[in-house]
Amino acid sequence: MAPEPARHGDDAAGRAAERAPDAICEGGDLDCGSGLLLIIREAMAPLPPRGLLEVRSRETSVKEDLPAWCRLVGHELAAVVPREGGSTAYRIVKGGAADRASSAEAPLAADLEQARRFTWSARVRWTAGMQATSYVRNHAVAVGQPASFDTADPAPGAIELLLSALGGCLAVGLQWRASRQGIVVRQLEVSLKARSTDILVFLGLAEASGSAHPGLAAIEGSLYADCDCDEEQLQALFADTVARSPVAQTLLRGVPLQVTAKLA
Repeated sequence: MAPEPARHGDDAAGRAAERAPDAICEGGDLDCGSGLLLIIREAMAPLPPRGLLEVRSRETSVKEDLPAWCRLVGHELAAVVPREGGSTAYRIVKGGAADRASSAEAPLAADLEQARRFTWSARVRWTAGMQATSYVRNHAVAVGQPASFDTADPAPGAIELLLSALGGCLAVGLQWRASRQGIVVRQLEVSLKARSTDILVFLGLAEASGSAHPGLAAIEGSLYADCDCDEEQLQALFADTVARSPVAQTLLRGVPLQVTAKLA
């Protein structure tokens, strides 16, 4: 006997949860941060408003993450139905413009709490030689040597990606905060540079110690902006951007690093 669909406060959603789905999406063991949302978006795209998509998943974290995503994009999670074999069926009603407008007025406490508890993740696999590939959400990013000196390297080095992450966080963060204040940004560029405290430690030509390490000694740079504000406004906007930048604040404050090595 099939399990009874979960009850929902909206009768229309309840009826939708009981009807045959318009499409079925097999999520397998993927979680929302490892490609499942991309599969769901592609399966949802051809459906009409109020169309019903059934997402089947064996990943337990989906039960926590999928409801917040549905609220964010304006869809409605009509039912969560256990299935044989340990998987779960999530029945999602596709929202339209009216649904998104009404959902915007709903309390955001659950969404904010979900955002606070969100964990970012990456899987990095060595490929060959001095090359690796990082898999984050639905993207694959090539990673070269930790500290690369050759401009002919086929992929940016890890330090260069670190600087890119910082620059990207500052540039996009400043533009977003400017737009919220009605400030038009026409061009924006961040230029960063850094040097190692002692790169010979990484190369194995010097011993590591408390003062001798391959970490960055400092990061310096400039942000150039062509925007509709004066110098004082730009400085205040940039200071607020740095204070609210996840990447900048991680570098400024430092975080505990706990990575264990295990035989595969």
